[in-house]
Amino acid sequence: MKKLLIAICVLPLLTAAAAAQAGKPGQSGIASVYGYDGQKTANGERARPSGMTAAHKTLPFGTMVNVTNKRNGRTVTVRINDRGPFVRGRVIDLTPAAARQLGFSGLAPVTLAVAGRTS
Repeated sequence: MKKLLIAICVLPLLTAAAAAQAGKPGQSGIASVYGYDGQKTANGERARPSGMTAAHKTLPFGTMVNVTNKRNGRTVTVRINDRGPFVRGRVIDLTPAAARQLGFSGLAPVTLAVAGRTS
């Protein structure tokens, strides 16, 4: 019971720390495109390749993230609704629609900044 109570108290701090880390200027890495139509994402939604959503390893579901393509300066805002990427060096998986707005179709160097949270 004690461990459960500690986990309940510490978990919000860990997710807040992850959000703060992603929001720091200069946090960067490789973005990849992923898309599967109709399957469930980690938060239970149906995946939509045309949506402006993304997968991140630690940010809380509902976090809005500004993703900027370092090659061309384009920026898009996506909502975290899934977990991943599970490949070393990658920081975010984007839907095909979000990647198109950023001007890439495979991999791209990006920076991330937390824009806020949805309800």
